[in-house]
Amino acid sequence: MESKFIMVTFGTWFLFMVLAIINAIIREAVYTSFLDELRAHQLSTFTLMTIFFIGTLLILRFSGLNLTGQEAIMMGTIWVIMTICFEFLAGHYAFGNSWDHLIADYNILKGRIWMFIPITTFVSPYLANKIIQAI
Repeated sequence: MESKFIMVTFGTWFLFMVLAIINAIIREAVYTSFLDELRAHQLSTFTLMTIFFIGTLLILRFSGLNLTGQEAIMMGTIWVIMTICFEFLAGHYAFGNSWDHLIADYNILKGRIWMFIPITTFVSPYLANKIIQAI
């Protein structure tokens, strides 16, 4: 793996985690003032999915990193593993959420759509790379 790939992969992921925390703060401070908890969570999820995809597109476009399809999939895989580890480990140990609470966010039958965050995190590098190559 070349060092630029490693720097972009990990640097982008850390940036996204900061943005995810800011997104959660906005959800709690703003969205919940006019939406119930479920709708605020859904809005926050869609907002974060958009941030992750557009952020990936911009970073890949302007970093000059020309990814192969395999490298884009590898980047997405690294991001998804780090995201899930961060979500569950920091969510439980740093932010004090119960394991049940963290797992409940993946229950789509109850309107919880958080599962789309790891999916977006995984596919964004590949899709963004394809868009950049097509331009």
